[in-house]
Amino acid sequence: MEQSVAVEWSNVSVVLGGHAAFPLVRSVRQKPKAAPSPEAVVVGAPGSMDDPRFRDGYRLLSRHGLHYDLQTPWWHLGEAARLAADFPDTLVILNHTGLPSDRSVPGLAAWRDAMAAFADQPNTAVNISGIGVPGQAWTADLNRGVVLETIALFGVNRCMFASNFPVDSLCGGFADIMNGFKDITAGFADNDRTMLFHDNAARIYRPV
Repeated sequence: MEQSVAVEWSNVSVVLGGHAAFPLVRSVRQKPKAAPSPEAVVVGAPGSMDDPRFRDGYRLLSRHGLHYDLQTPWWHLGEAARLAADFPDTLVILNHTGLPSDRSVPGLAAWRDAMAAFADQPNTAVNISGIGVPGQAWTADLNRGVVLETIALFGVNRCMFASNFPVDSLCGGFADIMNGFKDITAGFADNDRTMLFHDNAARIYRPV
């Protein structure tokens, strides 16, 4: 058994090395197995970010100079914060803003607390994307609070505006969403807006 596990993780290193050899590859994107609700989270469960076997593979990312692009609902951000703290040489980029689909007062409060714990780790960043609410059109007014709260938690230098197409097309067109981000940040300094729309992504994902 020990030999087969060793071979398995050796293959992970080979696969990651092969991907890292491509000049356009910057990061590994993954959706760790998520509990269906905050109440169902089990610390250390197989497939979670606390799973020792997952962490054995994760530690190889820094060896190959790769970031970790993470898509997971906010109730797993405690795991993500522990992961970032334990592996400070690997940048964790949260995709889709922690998926704040529950816009009730308690839902947003829980999302914010989880985002704050994750943002406390310096080796984290966030793609502000995928924040459409099922069944509702994407508007600046609907998403303003989530966008501004995220920027306040992470700081302008760790946030990037991004799209989630074609999935986002269920809520709005590309122009609707990008113009919404422009509307929300209309009062920001020009340099800050440039960072959010371009410079941070160019720096974090590195120019080719």
